[in-house]
Amino acid sequence: MQLGLTATPKRNDNVDTYRYFGEPVYIYSLKEGVNDGFLTPFKVKRIKTTLDDYVYTSDDQIIEGEVEEGKIYEEADFNKIIVIKEREAKRVRVVLDGINQNEKTIIFCATQDHALAVRDLVNQMKESKDPNYCQRVTANDGARGEQFLREFQDNEKTIPTILTTSQKLSTGVDARNIRNIVLMRPVNSMIEFKQIIGRGTRLFDGKEYFTIYDFVDAYHHFADPEWDGDPVLEVCSKCGKDPCECEIKPPKICSVCGKSPCECEKPPKICPVCGKYPCECENPPNRKLKIKLRDGKEREIQHMIATSFWGADGKPISIQEFMDNMFGAMPEFFKSEEELRKIWSDPVTRKAFLEKISAIGFGKDELEMLQKMIDAEQSDLFDVLTYISFLTPPISRVERVKQAKEKIFAGLGEKQKEFLDFVLSKYEEKGVEELGEEKLPILLNLKYHAIADAVNALGAVESIRSTFFNFQKNLYAKET
Repeated sequence: MQLGLTATPKRNDNVDTYRYFGEPVYIYSLKEGVNDGFLTPFKVKRIKTTLDDYVYTSDDQIIEGEVEEGKIYEEADFNKIIVIKEREAKRVRVVLDGINQNEKTIIFCATQDHALAVRDLVNQMKESKDPNYCQRVTANDGARGEQFLREFQDNEKTIPTILTTSQKLSTGVDARNIRNIVLMRPVNSMIEFKQIIGRGTRLFDGKEYFTIYDFVDAYHHFADPEWDGDPVLEVCSKCGKDPCECEIKPPKICSVCGKSPCECEKPPKICPVCGKYPCECENPPNRKLKIKLRDGKEREIQHMIATSFWGADGKPISIQEFMDNMFGAMPEFFKSEEELRKIWSDPVTRKAFLEKISAIGFGKDELEMLQKMIDAEQSDLFDVLTYISFLTPPISRVERVKQAKEKIFAGLGEKQKEFLDFVLSKYEEKGVEELGEEKLPILLNLKYHAIADAVNALGAVESIRSTFFNFQKNLYAKET
């Protein structure tokens, strides 16, 4: 008896496997894998810029090649027939600003040259000082590329952190800790799209989801019925068979010029270096059209990121549906507003609570997005939860501090008041993350420059910790 297991959809280059084992007797979908906890869920960030397409204007400089005036160069043209470095630099900047730069990331590029250019741009803009932070892994990178890939797959290693590629890493790469997939090239095949998404679905400790940064509108594949359906076979478009049974005919010889392919319909392109056709240079020049934007124009490139909510079945859901799902899930963790206040006012129980709801798809990013949706960006995440669960109107962090300050300071010495005043200013500025237990030593160092000086001013470390914990009960107490 032979048992065959595969995560690869049926296609022309593996059809013999299917013929050997027969059609699948059991199919387990991505949706089921996510729902059952065997695969990591994902979110999608769609990114649009003001240079997603390009029309040549005379104030731009043609560095190389010939421009077709009036032509709209679209996504499929970029980095294949036209190169605009400033456009790629903007995309790289958006990615690096959006991700945690310590998280492993794969960037899918249009060509091997494009992958090289993106690698160089990442390394120019990165925060890391390591020269191997970003590396290209393509067919042309040989043994050195394979070594970088092995190091990237090693979960004990952090370098390289980002890989750029064109086709090579879309399948067969088992790297469990990939947190970001960046699409900088169109993905026209549903099979390839599934394989690319599959790079991020591996489970890893602490990996609650991975993020797809989509510059090329690949998200439309999620709306395709084939996204989570049966394995799909790409049959020949002419004969309708798999494998293709079309008769392969030799190319026709032109009756006029006697050449194949014909050279008489279009004038041959003469090499600008050697003056011959075909080019006889030892290293033929790159024939891509290269454009340099006019001075300052690259600073005008704007971008917009639209983060959407997606269900486990790969289908987009509305903000209202997401909030409804969250409303239905919260009673598992608290039954009343008072119980939530008690959980939230203790840094230890608050952290444990946030970890639990993050594990079921309601992480910090989702809460912050809802914060924006209900126009509560200046409020506490606590207000997001009370609004969704109890329709309590949110108040700003500044207002919360103002309401609670008298109770917080009651019975404290001047030095303690001074320290908590500093803590509250950080809370008003940045939010509840400033009140975590792990933030206490950082806040003490910021205020006093050394823990020893903090102890001299405030007393023993345990006393400082107690003050830090206790004031939060008053901060989140219900106003009377």
